[in-house]
Amino acid sequence: MIATSTHDDIIRFVYHETSEEENVLIEQTLLAETDLQRFYEELVETKRELDGVATHSASERAVQQILVYSRNFPYGRTAH
Repeated sequence: MIATSTHDDIIRFVYHETSEEENVLIEQTLLAETDLQRFYEELVETKRELDGVATHSASERAVQQILVYSRNFPYGRTAH
């Protein structure tokens, strides 16, 4: 059980990695400590933004072209 909430506790809380007992303590701390409350709000906003970022992967063709090139690259030779 945590006595006071830390930044690590808040991160775990945002990612739903805390127990019900910890949740109660963290929620109470957030009501009392404005610095941690600001950190929590910033973290929630950042997580929301990151969750909205589309991730893209290279196409299979592009991956194969890179692999072919790397197999044929003359290692140890410098470009002039």
